[in-house]
Amino acid sequence: MISAKKNKIMTKAKVRSEFIRLNCCIIIPTYNNCSTLSALIDDLLNYTDRIIVVNDGSTDATKKILKKYEKICQVIQIEKNGGKGAALRKAFRYAYTKKYSYAITIDSDGQHLPSDLHVFLEKISSEPGSIIIGSRNMEQSHIPKKSSFGNKFSNFWFKLETGFALPDTQSGYRLYPLEHVGKKSYFTRKFEFEIEVLVRAAWNKINVFSAPIHVVYQDKEERVSHFRPFKDFSRISVLNTVFVIWAFLYIKPRNFILSLTPSNIKKYVKKNIFLKDEPTLKIVSSVAFGLFMGIAPVWGYQLIIAIAVASFLKLNKFIVIASAHISIPPFIPLIIFLSYKTGTLLLNCGDSEITYSSAFSFSFVKDHLFQYVIGSLVFGSAVAVAGGILCYIPLKIYRHYKY
Repeated sequence: MISAKKNKIMTKAKVRSEFIRLNCCIIIPTYNNCSTLSALIDDLLNYTDRIIVVNDGSTDATKKILKKYEKICQVIQIEKNGGKGAALRKAFRYAYTKKYSYAITIDSDGQHLPSDLHVFLEKISSEPGSIIIGSRNMEQSHIPKKSSFGNKFSNFWFKLETGFALPDTQSGYRLYPLEHVGKKSYFTRKFEFEIEVLVRAAWNKINVFSAPIHVVYQDKEERVSHFRPFKDFSRISVLNTVFVIWAFLYIKPRNFILSLTPSNIKKYVKKNIFLKDEPTLKIVSSVAFGLFMGIAPVWGYQLIIAIAVASFLKLNKFIVIASAHISIPPFIPLIIFLSYKTGTLLLNCGDSEITYSSAFSFSFVKDHLFQYVIGSLVFGSAVAVAGGILCYIPLKIYRHYKY
């Protein structure tokens, strides 16, 4: 027993020395979590006194609790609640002016354990200058289903926007390099800030790693959460929509152009145009999906959606884009007409006698939108299957005799 206790004290002493060596601090953003705040601070003080607490306009006993820590910790009082993102941004700027190099953020609701601090310190020692995300095991039975779903949803969008996969993009237990976040301008102020900072870091070539941590979820009656499902989920969805558009219109083309060298260009042409190394099924799937997206009733967004889905499914984006151009201007009226006719036949409604050259027009389709949408999805699927077969057969024969 004495040996185990001594080892525990030594471990905490080691963590304390690592905070000093790495010039790291802890940031606690808090809003109306007075029932768990004091215990959290007391526990953290066992590891370090480099603690910054941001009281984001709490209306409970938080201000009173923090008075007893003012001489031990650094306390930032915000009179009016501005949101978690706003509190973190203020804390980052403060910590940066205090010459800290890193900051570990930890939520004040008791979900995160100070005993996991060593995980971040060990990881950043081997990956300096990176962002480290504390990865929770969201598949545990006591984890609320909505939290698990929200996390998977966020992980999907992060991968789509950056090309990198992370197991837990919603964890608030993180380590940030203040050289990156302490002087950078951000535009979000609520929960979506933690997504913005990750995506923009990845875009700016800042390494983002995950490290496993423990998580404690109290009973629903005891847990205090300020996440507003409808409002905050809507804000996060809008942010992800903006990021996806920005990623595919600017970030990915920029990265592609910056990566080009004579050898890369030769390799790209060989791989994506001559297709020597591409599996047959991948080529066929890319052709079929591109044809479907070229006919799909999402005019104006076809390429954005096609590129996004192709990236996620790891299809050949060059083939997808080329195939989607089935909807070039000369073919568009014919595609819309055939889609409408397909919908009319399927639903047994509308003007089945109309011909391509008679009364057909865009305003006509607008008045019969339901038939057109249903028809375009079915017609697009049929063209995709036919195009895939027509691609598969000659490609299979050619490769059989060529290789």
